[in-house]
Amino acid sequence: MAHQELVNRAASGRIRLGMVGGGEGAFIGAVHRLAARMDDQYSFIAGALSATPEKAIRSGAALGLDPARVYSDFNQMAKREARRKDGIEAVTIVTPNDAHAAPALAFLKAGIHVICDKPLTTTLKEAQKLQTAATKSGKIFALTHNYTGYPMVRQARAMVASGELGDIRLVQVEYAQDWLAEPLEQTGHKQAEWRTDPARTGLGGCIGDIGTHAYNLADFIVGIPVVELQAELTTFVSGRRVDDDTHVRMHYANGARGSLWASQVAVGNENALRIRVYGTKGGLDWAQENPNYLRWSPISKPAITLTRAGVETGPDARRAARVPAGHPEGYLEGFGTIYTEIAHAIRAARTGEKPDAAVVFPTIEDGVKGIAFIEAALASSIKKGRWIKL
Repeated sequence: MAHQELVNRAASGRIRLGMVGGGEGAFIGAVHRLAARMDDQYSFIAGALSATPEKAIRSGAALGLDPARVYSDFNQMAKREARRKDGIEAVTIVTPNDAHAAPALAFLKAGIHVICDKPLTTTLKEAQKLQTAATKSGKIFALTHNYTGYPMVRQARAMVASGELGDIRLVQVEYAQDWLAEPLEQTGHKQAEWRTDPARTGLGGCIGDIGTHAYNLADFIVGIPVVELQAELTTFVSGRRVDDDTHVRMHYANGARGSLWASQVAVGNENALRIRVYGTKGGLDWAQENPNYLRWSPISKPAITLTRAGVETGPDARRAARVPAGHPEGYLEGFGTIYTEIAHAIRAARTGEKPDAAVVFPTIEDGVKGIAFIEAALASSIKKGRWIKL
């Protein structure tokens, strides 16, 4: 189904959306609001944008919200919005990692769909508790691993699923950054402060922040479970309380081997997320910083470059493409695709129907797998590289 046809379905009514977190000075909240409006699927109408009342009011006013629907307490927001006939249908949670679970539970109990930034929680026990609550509620719980929304990632997933690569043998995924190569958290940098504080980000630093993105990307494309892993987590910056570099070896259920490297101290790398997948019939290579191209190397034939919206791409990629080939799409559009997919699922839920089979987005199950991956990697590293089963 073409992307434009899916967008046209918004005529049946936008999703009423609220947000927890994402107030003034927050980076990711603005990203989510842009993504939600990209395909005209949502109306942003309420928010608990900050736990500080004055900041919440300022943030709500700046975004044009009705003052009566600006809250400083997410519990209050969940209860009041649930009582309104025009109350929100879904909430987006964009707080630091330690503040995901409590609001998610509150809104699930209020009968409201949840869209949560990653990672899901800070512990596996907490993640499993949240999964139980989500299942009991019957509500949609989505996780915003935005890289799964890129058209050429969806092309890669479709090619693996259709058997074009044959039996998968090797998976190599890496996510390299350099923004924490120095102790930025000691300078008052807001993002660095909470992302390197184990009380707020969880025990895993780099492994939780970007390592989970790399793990989820590989899982989304390959679709084969990792059954055990061996990891080494390192803290290079003196005084830092969480890891800033990680290496993980992975064994897949089909016998394939994988390797994951994530680093936030790799000087010269801005946001170098890359994945290579090799099977018995060929290999794929995709890099996030040049996201509109997918290199396909069929065995014993010349390699070719598949392009976003190009004639050689399939329906899965075309579904997520918004503009003609040659025009760049990337980070924001990836988020936009995830939000639009969730909107179709919510719209189907209004009438008790199942969404179109082509609708794909990360769910709470993916979130639980991500936390299990973090905890297994931490356990392996603490035990000096012992193999840990997942």
